[in-house]
Amino acid sequence: MSSVGLAYRNVSRWQDFFSEPTPNEVHIAKGFVAGQKVGVKAFLSGGLRNATIMHELAENRRSRLIPTMVQLANAASLPGVCGPVIGLPDLHCGYGFAIGSVAAVDCSNPDAVVSPGGVGFDINCGIRLIKTNLFKSDLKDKTEQLVQSLYDHIPVGLGSMGVLPTSMEALTKALELGMDWSLREGQAWAEDKEHCEEFGRFLDVDPSVCSVRAKKRGMPQMGTLGAGNHFAEVQTVDKVFDKFAAKRMGLDNDQVVIMVHSGSRGFGHQIATDSLVELEKSMARDGIRVNDEQLACAKITSPEGQKYLKGMGCAMNYAWVNRSAITFLVRQAFSKVFDAPADDLDMHVVYDVSHNVAKFEEHMVDGRPKRVLVHRKGATRAFGPNHPELPVDYQCIGQPVILGGSMGTASWLLTGTEGAMQNSWGSTCHGAGRELARNAARNGIDHTSVLTDLQSQGISCRLSSTKLLLEEAPEAYKNVDEVVETCHTSGICKKTARLKPLCVIKG
Repeated sequence: MSSVGLAYRNVSRWQDFFSEPTPNEVHIAKGFVAGQKVGVKAFLSGGLRNATIMHELAENRRSRLIPTMVQLANAASLPGVCGPVIGLPDLHCGYGFAIGSVAAVDCSNPDAVVSPGGVGFDINCGIRLIKTNLFKSDLKDKTEQLVQSLYDHIPVGLGSMGVLPTSMEALTKALELGMDWSLREGQAWAEDKEHCEEFGRFLDVDPSVCSVRAKKRGMPQMGTLGAGNHFAEVQTVDKVFDKFAAKRMGLDNDQVVIMVHSGSRGFGHQIATDSLVELEKSMARDGIRVNDEQLACAKITSPEGQKYLKGMGCAMNYAWVNRSAITFLVRQAFSKVFDAPADDLDMHVVYDVSHNVAKFEEHMVDGRPKRVLVHRKGATRAFGPNHPELPVDYQCIGQPVILGGSMGTASWLLTGTEGAMQNSWGSTCHGAGRELARNAARNGIDHTSVLTDLQSQGISCRLSSTKLLLEEAPEAYKNVDEVVETCHTSGICKKTARLKPLCVIKG
């Protein structure tokens, strides 16, 4: 059954299911959509609340898309889900699951499912932050030279091809070993993987389940940025909010850092596409019904569910290898401009976070620890202090959370909290969150004004197309500072530092 018809028949009754227990939360009770098993909790403050609920509802009634709040409730209807389903401040409409949402399923429930729609097509799209021992004053007149060097070194754009040679045999090993492969090939430093989620390697993988087409798409794209909202930015630490946490990460005011946002490219997209075809058959066999066909899923223990999870793990490893290759190229670009080896520039990885993943974790459910499969789509893991999966040097501050802003606006460095563990499945936001659809951005924004604004801020940029400039303009996104403030005041992350862009390259 599709939830589209249900949503538009009951528009006048939506408020019957909504409550606002705090200024930063909107709850949706069971019964909002058919078969809803658990409630929904969305972290939305004033302006974000209006944009996500009322404005989007009006727009979606015209376009016949499923509103974001309905997508959250549809996810709360999946077999085995344990509540609540979480919506984050950067929430917006996506394929199946809303982007900016988190849902956990109880692994002890034999009917519990995994849904590719809860992960997304760009599996392990994520952000890596690299520090340097340079400061803003060291760049002086080198900004244009630096942005050009980065653009020359890092392949960008839709269908871009990597400059690092990769054979089919090497790709298969990379899918199996993740960053251990990068380390073996000399594309990463030994300490890089220590500051990476899952230490840069997902263990439960099987490259043999990945289609030939997926491997052919992935092989030439290793070490490429891609297009869309992916970017590489040179930034400075604009303001430090938590001096202790910043010091643990080796950061200070005006220090130069590099942020890389990319994922599993065509390989991950093909893994997701291949799985959707197979899951339709397994749903018919197992009698699984969902509110939206984009929520195609399979029981975790089924052959189809296991195949997807192992293929997804390969895509996660691909993405970590991809970001490691880009890091290798970033270090080369800086070495060329500053005429110094990367290690002399102290170009260490601060942390690498993942956005689009489904992972087995232990969380408290009804006062008891349970093993759950957490789907994070457009959401960042935000484990609090003393969690055993964190690096030793970050145990006392919590997991670093890296949040990328829109082009020309601030980005943020945050830390995970115990509040996130208790209230949002150890998760927080991942970015500003799109407010305008790509078509609306292209039709409603003037590219000359965007360029003028970037130039007025002293931001150097290199982009492959005017279309991308419009789609990724700051006006197309929510206010990133408001998104962060909502998460911070809700206690699901803690502000560490605000980062300001100096150079940006996009595909």
